[in-house]
Amino acid sequence: MRKIIVAEFMTLDGIIQAPGGNDEDAEGAGDGFAHGGWAWPYWHDDIDAYNEAAMSEFDTCLLGRKTWQAFAATFEPLADDAPQSAGLSTMRKYVVSNTLSSADAWRNSTLISGASGDVMTQVRALKEQPGKNILMNGSSQLIHSLAQRDLIDAYHLLVFPIVLGSGKKVFADDAQITLQLIEARPIPSGVTFLRYAVERPA
Repeated sequence: MRKIIVAEFMTLDGIIQAPGGNDEDAEGAGDGFAHGGWAWPYWHDDIDAYNEAAMSEFDTCLLGRKTWQAFAATFEPLADDAPQSAGLSTMRKYVVSNTLSSADAWRNSTLISGASGDVMTQVRALKEQPGKNILMNGSSQLIHSLAQRDLIDAYHLLVFPIVLGSGKKVFADDAQITLQLIEARPIPSGVTFLRYAVERPA
């Protein structure tokens, strides 16, 4: 069975929202999220190299609606072989939503919808299909739901040396997940790549 792997840019306090800029996701309480772009001061060529190498592990992407729509607006206008596409345009994509009526806005996308139990059944079936692993990025609400049902298998986190205090998190506030550290690799700009597997009872 292939794995669902969450790959995120993350602050030390677990925030994954809008690392590249406020235009990615400014949603938040009160005045919204004002910290977009927090990843850029720590960028390094090693991060680009990590992203490029990591994509070879996946042939499928699973996203929540908001992340899928943001990615679609960015990547659909690009050619399949554009360097910025990072393989996402040609990859098979699944978007979980009960408000979208179509997944035509981004090529190679399929809509997953229905009651929560139906969605989880479809995700489990997706894991049982042959192929490479399944990538998740952004999509905090969907990640929380899948983690609650023990459907996440691993977390690949680029942890940035900054604390924001608020924003969307990779782990829900009430989450209880036991992780096994598989790899820890420092990057010269102060970022650390951490690869964890989810531990399950034998």
